[in-house]
Amino acid sequence: MMSDPLASPNVHVVQEPGPNELRDPVVRAELKKASVWFGLGIAVALFVLLIQPILIIFGGLVFASMLDGGARLLGRILPIPRALRIVIVVLLVIAFFAGIFYLTGVQIAAQAEQLRTTLEVQANKVAQWVADLGLMPGRSDLTGLAQQALGSVGRLTSAVGSVFGAVSSLLMIVVIGLFVALEPRIYERGLQWMVPRDARDSFALTISRMATTMRRLLAGRLFGMLFEGVVTAFFLWLAGVPMALLLGIITGVLAFIPNIGAFVSGVMMISVGFSAGTETGIWAIIVYFGVQNFDGYVVIPMVARRTVDMPPALTLSSQILASTLFGVLGLALADPIVAMIKVALESEAERAARAADEESPRLKWRVRLRRGYEEGAPTPLEPPAGAP
Repeated sequence: MMSDPLASPNVHVVQEPGPNELRDPVVRAELKKASVWFGLGIAVALFVLLIQPILIIFGGLVFASMLDGGARLLGRILPIPRALRIVIVVLLVIAFFAGIFYLTGVQIAAQAEQLRTTLEVQANKVAQWVADLGLMPGRSDLTGLAQQALGSVGRLTSAVGSVFGAVSSLLMIVVIGLFVALEPRIYERGLQWMVPRDARDSFALTISRMATTMRRLLAGRLFGMLFEGVVTAFFLWLAGVPMALLLGIITGVLAFIPNIGAFVSGVMMISVGFSAGTETGIWAIIVYFGVQNFDGYVVIPMVARRTVDMPPALTLSSQILASTLFGVLGLALADPIVAMIKVALESEAERAARAADEESPRLKWRVRLRRGYEEGAPTPLEPPAGAP
């Protein structure tokens, strides 16, 4: 082997890599660590920048779960291909909404304009009453109050900040949901290929549990929406509250968002009731609390037995955070997102528990060995036969 031509008795040439060379193992290890942190930062930045498309994609998955649940329910009585069942479900939904708007479209349009005027008048009365009490400095404008209320609920993002943006987002959600509902196995296999081979079984089980949880959650939500909307409209009509049909529809739609939706619909209901008189307003309060209490103590517990068990405080907290961070779309999807995170954490806890059970003989032997050294007692030099 030839020596370095630069080497001499007075010059010593170092052959090892320097601290700034990539072939140095220390530099490579530190570069890997830095790459992990930089990659994590880039992933967080991309998540923040792409949060609206991500929410739209997740909304499409939620819509696909609704279609999938309807197709599964229809498959119990019609043994036909899945694609035909999806088409039948979509046609039934379109026919349902078209029938409602055909039968009550004119009435709903007239009541919507009347509701807007009534809410403005009632809000001005409340603002004037608060100002007369000295609790509000000066005369408050209704527009300013509305802007403050929207700001407290959450920022309106660009994707749903306008009518055109809302329609475009809704159209993309429907299209994504249709594609996923027609052939879910393709997307499921694609997700499984993106994870390591040894983790694909547990990942497939987690995805299956998420899909089941999503279907049950949305089935419970839809049942609650139908119940609250129909019962509220019926009892408001009996009590003589104006715009009972429109208030029932709004209550049913807002029931998709627990807690916050019920509060908003209750404010509208009571405001319209007192616009027709004190007695009608009291009846509106009775109807609101009666329906909400019956739904909370009877309907929801019955549905919760077959759906997802989520604590109310967790649901409300997630809605506040999602509305503040992601806007109206985040508020609407907060409940499904938390349910999916809950299923993922439960699956990971079960996997960790199974791994701990498999390694328990070796772990117990290590604990006994450590205690023996600490107490000075003789300990076995080899692990037990059952330990790996």
